[in-house]
Amino acid sequence: MPRVTRSDSIRRHLVEGGLVNLWLGEATQKAGPDGHDVDGFSTRAEYDETRTLAVVVGAYGPNWIRTLAEVRGRLEQPFVRCTVIADVPGLGDHEVLVRWATSAELQERKRAAAERQAPLVAQLRAQERRQELEDAGQGGLF
Repeated sequence: MPRVTRSDSIRRHLVEGGLVNLWLGEATQKAGPDGHDVDGFSTRAEYDETRTLAVVVGAYGPNWIRTLAEVRGRLEQPFVRCTVIADVPGLGDHEVLVRWATSAELQERKRAAAERQAPLVAQLRAQERRQELEDAGQGGLF
């Protein structure tokens, strides 16, 4: 059974990440991202397709697209452990649905990150090996 996602928890993670909470009401949130002088976000609780309480995060202000990207980036960090879903029926272009990530989703992210970093790790290990050989006086042998 999925965990209930509380607005307070999501809001705290975003504020700690440097985003501005605009504290908008639901009617203002559904009106759209324009008409705000400051870039920021607002949250509200909604039920997802499994009838589990989740959080809708909306980005507002002149540069709401950048704010939405920052929201996604912050909430999908390994230490936050959330899943951000953008293509949910009934949400605006400036809104995303946020819920706690499942174990399978977190393991997939970890595997994908390891794949992305594999070439760099291999290069660093090769450099370490060359340095070890040079330190041992075998610099001309490799």
